[in-house]
Amino acid sequence: MIRVHITTKGDEHVHVDGGPWTTSEVVRLSGVTSRTLRHYDAIGLLRPLGIGSGCQRSYGPAELLRLQEILVLRHLGLPLAEIAVALDSGTDRVTALRAHLDRLLAQRDQLDRLARTVADTLTALEGGTTMTADALYEGFDHRRYEQEARDRWGGPEVDHSAARWEAMTEDERRANVAEADAVNRELAELMTGGVPAEDQRTRALVARHHAWLSTFWVPDAATYRCVGAMYVEDTRFAATYDAVAPGLAGYLRDAISAHADQVA
Repeated sequence: MIRVHITTKGDEHVHVDGGPWTTSEVVRLSGVTSRTLRHYDAIGLLRPLGIGSGCQRSYGPAELLRLQEILVLRHLGLPLAEIAVALDSGTDRVTALRAHLDRLLAQRDQLDRLARTVADTLTALEGGTTMTADALYEGFDHRRYEQEARDRWGGPEVDHSAARWEAMTEDERRANVAEADAVNRELAELMTGGVPAEDQRTRALVARHHAWLSTFWVPDAATYRCVGAMYVEDTRFAATYDAVAPGLAGYLRDAISAHADQVA
């Protein structure tokens, strides 16, 4: 059991029963792979307590506590570079962990709302009842990334996109979501079938993707390439596409680039 004691200066003193822990023990405790631990060491994110004979790494209580925070921040969607900055910012661990807890609880509450929405949708589908458009999207936080979108793409574009969504009927919204799902599914089928990203069949689907995106905002060729890159570089988008089929985010990025080259 780990017991954390904080001095008046905010320095952590961690007392544990047992330890230090070998790499294999940390892998068992945390669920991370030994390769991940080596990578964290190589980039300076998590240094082992020591390295013994046979290059066997060992980890102490402070390293376990740091790894816990790394995993929490990864779960919250932060890239490793930002995690390194956060961990080395000088903020004491109690303050940092309280902030992480607040974010996790907020995320849990949003997931609870989304779960209720999905359950309500299933009930409506199975019972043949109807739902309002507001009920269909209850729990989705459309404002969460608004400022980020404004910084990236510009205020007028975000305003136009939001206004276009609000102007849609319930049927139009359903059709829009269904089209996005269909394009992703068909792209995944081509990718898993070994069809190159620049193939005409793939380009036809990317044209549909561009048309779907243009419902809200019409990107030029250069901006469309940036959108494709974002699908890979932003872990939130990458996770969404790769959940359809592993590697789909990169495949769509490459297909977008090939399509943009032809229409530029």
